[in-house]
Amino acid sequence: MERMEYKVKKIDGDYAVLARTDDGSNDEILVARALLPDCIDEGTELVYEFLSYSIKE
Repeated sequence: MERMEYKVKKIDGDYAVLARTDDGSNDEILVARALLPDCIDEGTELVYEFLSYSIKE
C-alpha cells in the first residue's frame, strides 16, 4: 500500500478535514473521526498506510 501523509486542517463535529502534505498537492479530504486516532487536534500530522491512520512520529 502507498504511504500518504496528512495534516488535520479542521475538526467539524464527527468529521475532520485532512490536507495531504507529502506530495505538495494540498488536496483535502473529509474523514470520519471514528477512523482517526482519538487524541488528534487541528495541526496533528497523520500517516495513512495499510488502510489505517496513525499519528506521525
